[in-house]
Amino acid sequence: MTAIVSMALGKRPIPKEPTVESHTANFLLPGGQNTAQSPRPERKSESEPSAVTTTAKDTNQLFHKNTKAIIWGMQTRAVQGMLDFDFVCSRAEPSVAAMVYPFTGDHKQKFYWGHKEILVPVYKSMADAMKKHPESDVLISFASLRSAYDSTIETLGFPQIRTIAIIAEGIPENMTRILIKKATELGVSIIGPATVGGIKPGCFKIGNTGGMMDNILHSKLYRPGSVAYVSRSGGMSNELNNIISHNTDGVYEGVAIGGDRYPGTTFMDHLLRYHDNPDVKMLVLLGEVGGVEEYEVVEALQAKRIVKPTVAWCIGTCAGMFSSEVQFGHAGACANAERETAVCKNSALAKAGASVPVSFDELGEEVRRAYQKLLQEGIIVPKEEVPPPTVPMDFSWARELGLIRKPASFMTSISDERGQELLYAGMPISAVLEQGLGIGGTLSLLWFQRRLPLYATTFLEMCLMVTADHGPAVSGAHNTIVCTRAGKDLVSSLVSGLLTIGDRFGGALDGAARQFSEAFDKGLLPMEFVNDMRKKGQLIMGIGHRIKSLNNPDKRVEIIKNFVKKDFPVTPLLDYALEVEQITTSKKPNLILNVDGVIGVAFVDLLRNSGSFTREESEEYINIGTINGLFVLGRSMGFIGHYLDQKRLKQGLYRHPWDDISYVMPEHYAS
Repeated sequence: MTAIVSMALGKRPIPKEPTVESHTANFLLPGGQNTAQSPRPERKSESEPSAVTTTAKDTNQLFHKNTKAIIWGMQTRAVQGMLDFDFVCSRAEPSVAAMVYPFTGDHKQKFYWGHKEILVPVYKSMADAMKKHPESDVLISFASLRSAYDSTIETLGFPQIRTIAIIAEGIPENMTRILIKKATELGVSIIGPATVGGIKPGCFKIGNTGGMMDNILHSKLYRPGSVAYVSRSGGMSNELNNIISHNTDGVYEGVAIGGDRYPGTTFMDHLLRYHDNPDVKMLVLLGEVGGVEEYEVVEALQAKRIVKPTVAWCIGTCAGMFSSEVQFGHAGACANAERETAVCKNSALAKAGASVPVSFDELGEEVRRAYQKLLQEGIIVPKEEVPPPTVPMDFSWARELGLIRKPASFMTSISDERGQELLYAGMPISAVLEQGLGIGGTLSLLWFQRRLPLYATTFLEMCLMVTADHGPAVSGAHNTIVCTRAGKDLVSSLVSGLLTIGDRFGGALDGAARQFSEAFDKGLLPMEFVNDMRKKGQLIMGIGHRIKSLNNPDKRVEIIKNFVKKDFPVTPLLDYALEVEQITTSKKPNLILNVDGVIGVAFVDLLRNSGSFTREESEEYINIGTINGLFVLGRSMGFIGHYLDQKRLKQGLYRHPWDDISYVMPEHYAS
């Protein structure tokens, strides 16, 4: 592609004759062949036999009852589908021998085999898989379009592989033709690229061919019939399974060769295999607009190489209704000449002797007529129908269909990421970010499952900021620093600090909220509350500070108190606590309402008077430790800061007592 662009820009000469260099520009054809005579050259050389006089090698069956496959790619759902198909076909052993996945180490993957569980080995190296499973002769490649070429080339180096199915679409056509050439030289059949694969009822299926188990049972793909088909489209191959199963005794084998312009195997490759198989009594061909492969079938019919009843139809006849050429879904589904239109190909097939319906709607009836004729002539003798083994339905699929229900081990009502977008209390994360809810708004969704007023979310953020750290000497920060200097990791150091939070450190928020609200609700006067606590010999949570006092007030308390008095609708519990403070400070000046106390009582005022909670909900949030959650969340920020600080300072193992603490102002703090 880059070579063509440079030629178009005049930066590179355009070769007038095919040269060694020209294959770089002619990316459709390996070797730089001249394509003037046909947009779709023949794959076989003149020295090779034509499609009409195929060799015995081409008639070999690709799959049998004991076919073993190696899967390239971590496609667990496709593998489970293959194993379920094997089980319902009463195979003695699973068809999947191993999987190859270069991005992990060797391990084993668990799958179901009927009611039991089995282990399928997964190898990092394809060579290891081939060596340990020499009985495998099929490789199903789920590699992406970027790696399909390299992985297929590697596969062709192992003589045990006779068939390769390439699922990926979008592989460059030049690479596809190189693969076809090498595979032909080695006698390997390639199904695809851009294919769903193929199926041989009662024997083997490729990947997701045939759909889910209900469709496989519905189309009776668990036992062979008498009709074999070949299709370009993988989706239409499932439709053929359905049509054939309802109008005949069923499918013997079916292959979707893929929708790319250069399929690894052609219609003729498979039709001749079917034709030379005595168990196949009837052929079905489903072609499409674009390409000329169907004319090979016409030649075979005219030459009497194919004499078995053949029903054929090329889809895409509606293309003639458009004023310009139409590119259908497949890369090769576009008519570049009159001869490539579906109408012309259907006409040629009909003249050559194939049974061609009037339209696709009549395809099933045409298949039925051909089958009934064979039935009357005694060529097909119906076999007794044997019911297949029961394949258990996966729990997840059964639940999705609504067939079963099972209680969940855990339930949550705050978040869900199973849909298209992460939800916080039912609100999409995009809305959380676009509306700028911030940390406070996010907490309101995750903690309270509702949107809180702006003053409430601002209050939550203020609480986090003022409780983030109280300095390195408090127990939580001290433990975090010690663990950090002892070489522990971030999580271990953080947890060591958080584990100290309790009644003596951090628990004062919940304690203050409960004590003050209980006294207020009982109607105790502030003096009665203080005297009652003194008689009980209990400390009043949220009252008292080691350093701060009336003469040296805590700035954090002043900021929160002023904000709450200004922005909260009412503050009855805060007012009550301030009256208690007047009594306690009259006894001792450092018995002030501290940060824990002001946050605790203000939080109760928020819950009770914001209009967002019922009284019962307010009491529940107080009792379950919600307020202390603010302290834990805030302190986590501070503890992580201490951890990072100690790592930056790169101090050694903690050995000396915590007698002196030094604080150095960061140089960049001036602004």
